[in-house]
Parts: sequence; structure tokens; C-alpha cells
Amino acid sequence: MKFLDLAKVQIRSGAGGNGCISFRREKYIEFGGPDGGDGGRGGDVWAEAVEGLNTLIDFRYQQHFFAKNGKNGQGSQKTGASGDDIVLRVPVGTEILEEDEETVIADMTELGQRVLLARGGNGGFGNLHFKTSTNQAPRHANPGQPGVEREIWLRLKLIADAGLLGLPNAGKSTFLAATSNARPKIADYPFTTLHPNLGVVGVDGVEFVIADIPGLIEGAHEGRGIGDRFLGHVERCAVLLHLVDATSDSVAEDYHTIIHELEAYGGHLADKPRVTVLNKIDALDDEERAEKKAELEAEVGRPVLCMSGVSREGVTEVLRALRAEIDEDRLRHKSAGVEVEPWRP
Repeated sequence: MKFLDLAKVQIRSGAGGNGCISFRREKYIEFGGPDGGDGGRGGDVWAEAVEGLNTLIDFRYQQHFFAKNGKNGQGSQKTGASGDDIVLRVPVGTEILEEDEETVIADMTELGQRVLLARGGNGGFGNLHFKTSTNQAPRHANPGQPGVEREIWLRLKLIADAGLLGLPNAGKSTFLAATSNARPKIADYPFTTLHPNLGVVGVDGVEFVIADIPGLIEGAHEGRGIGDRFLGHVERCAVLLHLVDATSDSVAEDYHTIIHELEAYGGHLADKPRVTVLNKIDALDDEERAEKKAELEAEVGRPVLCMSGVSREGVTEVLRALRAEIDEDRLRHKSAGVEVEPWRP
């Protein structure tokens, strides 16, 4: 299944049915009077967050969603049938935006959440509705109200507990493959990862979800490389795992490149808790490890962990550090009165 995290769709609710102009005509009934029924109501357009989806690929093959129109009223006081609703089934974590791609209509963060996107038009009144003591034979009825037509954007932001950050080939996919059942593509060239991956990892009997996004390069916020379009997938994470390649000539410069891109992206992403890790230490001797770690800690301003996704050295300590930040985040939400349920596979 291909990954798609942005889609534009056109929706239209159903129009209401027209009211009916009719008079009762039966044998031996001289003045039957008006009996035109009302038109049926048009169908609504809804969005619903469902399980089992983690991509918007379905909306690449179908971009138009039109609800059914209401039926016209009929004689004998018959009201027209209402039009059927239509439901857009989206993954949990989908944002629904206006056509400007900035105004948020809804944020589908909970399973089963439903949002009304376009309300169907009301049916028109039949002439029976206009009968009065002074107008006992009305010869007019109302037309049905038109439906609502609009274009919207669907933007998926994966829901994970921790997010992986780093330059291309920093070892993010290797770490995810070593700690979970996820099988991201791993190769010795930049931008091996072209779309986000999710993996369920466990430490000390507790499981949580990690999101791996394509690597960032300097100028990503201006569209260089793959750009910063995938940073939205780590906006919801409780903690960011920043991997720095220990084999790089300047680990301090690599660290600041990612931090600068987070700040340029905006929002609260740069303020999220981070666990900084010096990765690929299996390629260094003890002296080089100590030198690179000291250089990175001087830039970060706090202790840095060391790890190798290939040899699994230090992996458990990194997972425990992530779990501690995730637990602290859940505790903060709980004290604020917001329940955050742990993710369950």
C-alpha cells in the first residue's frame, strides 16, 4: 500500500426536494383542498475516523463525494424521501482543512470521531403547508434548498509516542528495524526513507510507538531535499529522538542543522522534549567515542547517550530514556485533566 498524507477532495451535500402542488380529487368530494407534500431533505457529508487505515491513498482514486438529493413531495400529503448521507472514512490523526490549507475544520484524533462537513438542504414546503382560513386553495410551493459544495484538504499526521529526527543516513531506519517489527528500507545512500514509517517498540514490558520520517537537510524549510512536509508527523509526539551520526566530521554542525530546521518550521516542535543520541558508535574506537561525545554535549548543554543500531549497544538505555519522557508527558496531561490513552497495537 502506498503512503499518501495529503489529499484534496470535493464534497457536496444533497439538495432538498421540491414541495408539491396538488389537490385532493375524489369522487363525491367536491372541495378536496390542497394535499401537496413536502420535499425530502438532502443527504449530509460526514467525516469519520476509523481503524485499520494509516494512509490517505484511497482519496487519490476518488476525489468527489456527493450526497444524494432529497426526493420531491407528492400528492396525498406524501413527503419525499430524504437523501442518503455520505461518509469519508479517514485514518485517526487526519486534519481537515479549508481550501486555503490553513484553516482547520476538524482534527480527527479519536477513533469513531464524526464531523459534519456539509449539511444537506431542507426540503421545500408543499402547498398543503400554506393552507389558511383565507387561502384555502394555495397554488404555490417552496423549492428545496440547494446543497453545500466545497473543496477541502485532508492532511494526515501520524499519531506516535516518539519521533525520529536526524540528517539523511543518521541511522534512523536501522534503529527502527532493530527495535521493532517494522521493515523500513535501509541503504548506504541519502534519502533511503521516502515516507514515514511506524514501529511498535518495547522496553521493560511497556510498548510505545515510534515514527521515522525522511531525513532533513539544511534548507529543508525552504523546500530543499524532500522538504519539511513530513515534520507534521512528529508534531503529536511526546518526545523527539535526535540521532547524530558519530562518523560525521562535525557532529556539532549536524546537530545545529536539525535544530535550526525545527525552529524554522515553527509551532511548538522545537520546544518538545528531546533525547539526543550519538549513533553508529560501533564504527569508532574508545578515544573517538569520548571525543565526539564531549563535542556534542558541549553543544547540547546536557548529557548525550551513545548507541549503535547495528550492534544494539546502548539501545536499551535509549528506549528507557524515551519511555521516561513519554510517561512524564502522560502525567502532565493527566494532571491537566486530559486523558491520554497509551497506544495499543
